[in-house]
Amino acid sequence: MSNIPLHSLGRKGKTRAGYVPLNDAQDTDMPTGVLRAVGTRNVNLTVKAKGKQRERYTDTDEFDEEATLLGNRDSTLEEVEEGNVGEQSKRPSRRSSGQRPSSIHKTQDKSRTIPFRPPEKLQSKFPPNLVRNQKYNIFTFFPIVIYEQFKFFFNLYFLLVALSQFVPALKIGFIVTYVAPLAFVLCVTMGKEAYDDYKRNLRDREANSQKYLTLVPSSDSGPHTRSVPSSSLQVGDLVVLEKNQRVPADMVLLRTSDASGTCFIRTDQLDGETDWKLRVAVPATQKLVNDSELLDLDAEVYADAPIKDIHTFIGTFTIHTPRTHSDHDVPMAQVPTVEPLSAENVLWSNTVLAAGSAVGFIVYTGSETRAVMNTSHPETKVGLLDLEINRLAKILCAVTFALSFGLVALNGFRGQWYIYVFRFLILFSSIIPISLRVNLDMGKTVYAQQIMNDSEIPGTIVRTSTLPEELGRIEYLLSDKTGTLTQNEMEMKKLHMGTMSYGFDSMDEVAHQLASAFGADQAHARSNSIATGAQLAMRGRRDMSSRLRDVVLSLALCHNVTPVTNDDGTLTYQASSPDEVAIVKWTESVGLKLVFRDRTRMELQTPAHARLTYDILDIFPFTSESKRMGIVVRDAHSGEVLFLQKGADVVMARIVQRNDWLEEETGNMAREGLRTLVVARKRLTSQQYAAFKTAHHAASIRLDGRGEAMISVVAEHLEHDLELLGLTGVEDKLQDEVKGTLELLRNGGIKIWMLTGDKIETARCIAISTKLVARNQYIHEVAKLKTSDQVRDELEFLQSKLDCCLVIDGESLQLCLNLYKNEFIEITTKLSAVVACRCSPTQKADVARLIRHHTKKRVCCIGDGGNDVSMIQAADVGVGIVGKEGKQASLAADFSVTQFSYLTKLLMWHGRNSYRRSAKLAQFVIHRGLIISIMQAVFSAIFYFAPIALYQGWLMVGYATIYTMAPVFSLVLDRDVNEDLALIYPELYKELTKGRALSFKTFFQWLMISVYQGAAIMIMSLLLFETEFLNIVSISFTALVINELIMVALEITTWHIYMVISEVVTLFFYVISIAFLPEYFDLDFVVSTRFAWKVAVIVAVSALPLYVIKLIRSRIAPAASSKLL
Repeated sequence: MSNIPLHSLGRKGKTRAGYVPLNDAQDTDMPTGVLRAVGTRNVNLTVKAKGKQRERYTDTDEFDEEATLLGNRDSTLEEVEEGNVGEQSKRPSRRSSGQRPSSIHKTQDKSRTIPFRPPEKLQSKFPPNLVRNQKYNIFTFFPIVIYEQFKFFFNLYFLLVALSQFVPALKIGFIVTYVAPLAFVLCVTMGKEAYDDYKRNLRDREANSQKYLTLVPSSDSGPHTRSVPSSSLQVGDLVVLEKNQRVPADMVLLRTSDASGTCFIRTDQLDGETDWKLRVAVPATQKLVNDSELLDLDAEVYADAPIKDIHTFIGTFTIHTPRTHSDHDVPMAQVPTVEPLSAENVLWSNTVLAAGSAVGFIVYTGSETRAVMNTSHPETKVGLLDLEINRLAKILCAVTFALSFGLVALNGFRGQWYIYVFRFLILFSSIIPISLRVNLDMGKTVYAQQIMNDSEIPGTIVRTSTLPEELGRIEYLLSDKTGTLTQNEMEMKKLHMGTMSYGFDSMDEVAHQLASAFGADQAHARSNSIATGAQLAMRGRRDMSSRLRDVVLSLALCHNVTPVTNDDGTLTYQASSPDEVAIVKWTESVGLKLVFRDRTRMELQTPAHARLTYDILDIFPFTSESKRMGIVVRDAHSGEVLFLQKGADVVMARIVQRNDWLEEETGNMAREGLRTLVVARKRLTSQQYAAFKTAHHAASIRLDGRGEAMISVVAEHLEHDLELLGLTGVEDKLQDEVKGTLELLRNGGIKIWMLTGDKIETARCIAISTKLVARNQYIHEVAKLKTSDQVRDELEFLQSKLDCCLVIDGESLQLCLNLYKNEFIEITTKLSAVVACRCSPTQKADVARLIRHHTKKRVCCIGDGGNDVSMIQAADVGVGIVGKEGKQASLAADFSVTQFSYLTKLLMWHGRNSYRRSAKLAQFVIHRGLIISIMQAVFSAIFYFAPIALYQGWLMVGYATIYTMAPVFSLVLDRDVNEDLALIYPELYKELTKGRALSFKTFFQWLMISVYQGAAIMIMSLLLFETEFLNIVSISFTALVINELIMVALEITTWHIYMVISEVVTLFFYVISIAFLPEYFDLDFVVSTRFAWKVAVIVAVSALPLYVIKLIRSRIAPAASSKLL
C-alpha cells in the first residue's frame, strides 16, 4: 500500500465506503480535515443532475470527468490540509485494502453507500423487497414433497410394490388395490402441504401488497408522496410511516413527528420482547422544516454489509455543505459533515411504529433485512416412536422376503422361480401396512386436539403435531429460571448502604427520611442562618438522610425507563428490564416520582411536589457482556454533571472505591433469593466531561472496532473510583405451583437441570426455594475452575457422591466440556439435579445436545425468552412459555404453555396416554397386516405353492378400510388409569420411559399371535372344507373380520362410547356389504346355519386361547396401573 501517494484520490485508492486507505507511515499524522475532504465520494455537483451524472454513484470509473469539474485535486487537498493541521484524529476505513480489484469488491463486499435519490442502476443491484415464506414454487413442489415422503422406508417399499403391478408377469389382482392406498396417502400429504403453502403464499401476497407512502420529487407545489406496494420499495426510497404501520424494510430513521426526534417501536415479531424500544432520528435531518426538504438534500448514507445481529449497525450519514462557486463558476471541493449511525437510528423491518409518524431511508431490502436473516429454518424433529416403527418395518420386510423365499424353496425352485419370489413378495406386501402411517398421523392429530382442548391447561398450543408421543418418554428436563420457574415479576425488597439497611417493612422510614432530606434542602436554600444547638443535633440524622437522598436520586435517574401516560390519565412505565421498572416504582413509592422523560432530559417530582430537571448527556445501555448500565446527567439548576452507574456486583466491585461490605452483603442478599444491583456515582467537572466527550465522539465515528473503542473510552474516562452509594435487592416471585410440579416430575423419574444466566448465589437460592434440591440434600458448588487438575478433582468427588446437587458456573462448565466432556456428562447425568449459572444461550443448547447424544434419552427443554430459543430447538421436545419476556420462545417451541405447572398434565397425562395409545395402535395395525399374510402363506403352501391371491379386489380394500379401520383407530381413546391416578402416582410415568410399550419383545409377541391366529383360521377353514373354493373365502374372511373385532375388544382397558359404536357399526357394515359382493359370497350358503357354526368354531379356536392367556397374565403378573384400580 505504500506505493499509493497521498494525493491520489482516484477510485483505485478508495474503498467502497469512500475513504482513502492510508499506509502505516501516513496513518498517524493525517489530519481529520483531509479525511473529511475525501470522506465520501465527491458526489454529483448539481442538485438537479440527471442521467449520466447521477450514475456516478455506481461503480463505474468516470473519474476523469470528475477531475475536470474539480480542477486541480492536489491543490484542493493542500488547501484543506493547511486549514486542519490542528485536528489530530484517525478514521481508519473498514475496507482499506486498496490493492483489491473492484471486481472482487463487487462480489464479496455487501456494504453500500447510497445517495439520496439514487439512480435506478444502483437500486437494481440490491434484492427486491419481497416477503417470501413459501416453501415451494411451481417447479420444486412435486420433487421436494415426493422426496420427503419416500425417504421413509415404509412409503418407498409400497411405491416399489405398486410399480411392480405394471409388469404383466407380476400382476396380482386389481392394480387399484396396490396403487390406491399409496395414492391416497400421497394425495392427503401433498394436499396438506399444498394448502399450507397456499396459505403462506396468501400471507406473503398480503404483506407484499401493503401500501406505503414514499416521498418523490414533484415539479408542482402539490404533495410530494406516492403510494406504492411494499414489494416495489427499493434501497434509497424515502418512506413515510404512520402509527401502527409495519416497517416494510430496514431503514435509517430521518425524521419523526416528535420534536425531540424520537419514536417508539414494537419489536415483538423480531426479538420476542414485549416492551417498546426508543429510536432516534438523525439530528441533521430532524432539524429540517418539513419532510419535502429531504428531497433537496445532497446527502448519502453508508451502511455496513448486512448481518444477523439486530443490536448492531455501523453506518454514517454524510451531508455535503452548500456549494460555493468561484468567479469562473467552477465548483470548489466540498467538506462533508459526517454523523455516525448506530442501531438506535435504525428501524428494522417487521417492527411496528408504536406512536406518531416517521420518515425513513431504506438501506436493506428483502433477503438482506435483519428479520429475514434471523428467520432460521430449524431441523424437522422426528419422534422416537416413528424411528422405532421404521426399524420394525425393515424387520417386517425381512420377514416378507424370508417367507416368499421359503415358499419357493419348498417348491424346489421350479420354473421361473425368481418371478414367483416377486409375486409372493407382492402377495405378502400387506405385512407392512401402508395404513399404519395414516393411522398414526391421524392419532397424532387426535392427541393434539385433546391437549389443546384440555380446560385444565388453557392456552396450550401444539405447534409440532408429530411429537405428542415424545412427551411420554422424557427423562431429562432442562429449564430456564427467570420467567420459567419465577414470574419475572419484580419487587424491590431491600436497600443496603453499608452502615444502614432497609428491609421491605421499613420503607416508610425511607420515605420519611427522603421527605426530610428534600425539605431540608429547600429550607437551607431559604435561610442561611447560623446553626442552633438543635440543628447541630440533627446533623447526624441529616447525614443519613442526605446519603439516602443520594442513593434514591441515583436510582431514580440511572435507568432506561420511560413514563407513558395512558388514555385514562394513569402513568405506566416502559422499559426493557422488569428490574428497572421495579426500582422506579419503588422510588415513586418512597416519594421521588419520574414524571417526564425524553431523549434529552428527565423530570422528577420530589416529596414536596417540587420538580427536579436533569439533562441527559449520555447513556450506556445494559448488555449481557458489560452487565452494567450508566448515564451521564447534568442538573439543570446547578449545572453539576454526574456519572451514575448500576450493575452486577462482579463488574462493579472493581469500578467502585475500596470498601469492606459489598461482597459480604451481596452474598447475604443472594442467599435470600434476591437479585442484587450495585449503585455508584461520580461527579465530573466540565473539563473532565469535555475531554470524555471529544474522545467518545472520535471513537463513535470509527468504522473499524467502533464498539471496542467506545467501551475503552468510557472505562478510561469514567469507570474508575466511583463512590459506592448502595446495594439494592429485588425479589423475583416464583411461578404458581412450581414446588409441587418439580417434586412430581422428579418422582416421575425425570432428572431436572436448571440452566440460567443468573449468578450462583441467586440460582442456588431459587433451587432451594423451588424444592429442586431436596431438604438436607448436599449442594456442591463448583466455580472459577482454571486448571485441568481442579476439574479432575471435582469430577472424582462427584463420582463418589452421586446423591448431591451440583451448582456450576458457566466458565467452569465450559472448561469441563473442553477438557473432560464425556466424563463430565457421564457423571452429571447420574445426579438428581444440576444447576448451571451464568450460561450463554449457546451453552444451554450445547448441554441439551450433549445429554441427547450421550444418554440417547429424550430431553425436554422449557424456557420463556429469546435466549432460550436455541436450547428449545436443540431439544427432542421444546416447550415455550408465553411470558413477560415475549413470545419468541413460545413461537419457536413444539408446545406452548402459559404456566410451568401445566407441564405436569402435559407429560404425566397427555404424554403418557399418547405414547401408550400409539404403541398399541401401531402394533395392532401391524398384526392386522401380518395375520392376513400368514393366511395367504398357509393357503399357498397347501395349494402347491402357487402364488395365487386368497382375497382379491374389494375384499382387500374393505379389510384395510371399512371392515377394521374404525375399531382399530378407536384405540387412540383407550386409557389404563384415570387422570387423577396418573397425577397422584407419577411412578407410572417412570415405568413408561423404559420404552416397553413398543419394543422388540412386544413386537415378537404380536408376531407370534398373528402366526397362530392366521394359521388357525386358514387351517380350520380348510378342515371344514366345502366342495367349492368360494366357500373357503367366505368362511375364512368372515372369521378373520370377527376375530379382529374381538381382538380390539380384548386390547381395550377402559371402554369409551365411540369404541362401542365403532365395533357395532363395523359389524353392521360387513353384514350389509356381503349382499353387494356376490362374486365373493354365496348368499344362500352365508344365511345357512352351517356357515354360522363353522365361523363360530373357527373364531373360538383363534381368539379363545388368547383371552385365557390374558386372564392368567392379569392374575400372575398384573400391570402396574391395574394394581391401583
